[in-house]
Amino acid sequence: MINLTQELADLHRQIEAKLPEEIKTTMQAAARDLIESGIATQSVNVGDRAPHFALPNATGTTVDLQALLAQGPVVIAFYRGQWCPYCNLQLRALQQALPEIQQLGATLVAISPQTPDNSLSTVEKHTLEFEVLSDVGNRVARDFGLVFQLPTELCAVYDSLGLDLPAHNGDDSFELPLAATYILAPDGVVTRAHVQPDYKQRLAPEEIIAALQELTVAA
Repeated sequence: MINLTQELADLHRQIEAKLPEEIKTTMQAAARDLIESGIATQSVNVGDRAPHFALPNATGTTVDLQALLAQGPVVIAFYRGQWCPYCNLQLRALQQALPEIQQLGATLVAISPQTPDNSLSTVEKHTLEFEVLSDVGNRVARDFGLVFQLPTELCAVYDSLGLDLPAHNGDDSFELPLAATYILAPDGVVTRAHVQPDYKQRLAPEEIIAALQELTVAA
């Protein structure tokens, strides 16, 4: 299995080595402000019941959370978009772990604010076999308490790096969800929540599997 934590750290070092100092300073300041905002402490957490959602997948078919829960536990990974290399590493790691997740009776879905067309591109690029859902306008992410707006100076940095968020998301809000992974019991209650203002940090697949194993034992 991919060591996601190590690969994320390696990727960060590679990216940092290529960025100009002024861009790194801007990004670090924005990251610090987001952490200090306390947004992660206000989001859906362990013991809460997950907000209901019904979202289109990469081909436009609606996927309903209640229908998924009727089949067993659900793993939800909120990610920023296919333009984010850290998200792409996470999605590949989740794909590798998918057989074990499914063996434990769980369903995995990934959610981003990308349009369905861009979600389809993500699925095809990484040969993903789990549902990739489009939360255009961040409606569901907002229900989970995960949405924040990029500061103006960071928008300028993204633009200078060729990251066109309005094209990916279909709006010019410059809003994104925190990187977050939730594990839901079949009754919709959150049993594990990894809500991270630092987008370089993701819940490792082995931790997801361990949490699902605990759910299986408890059942």
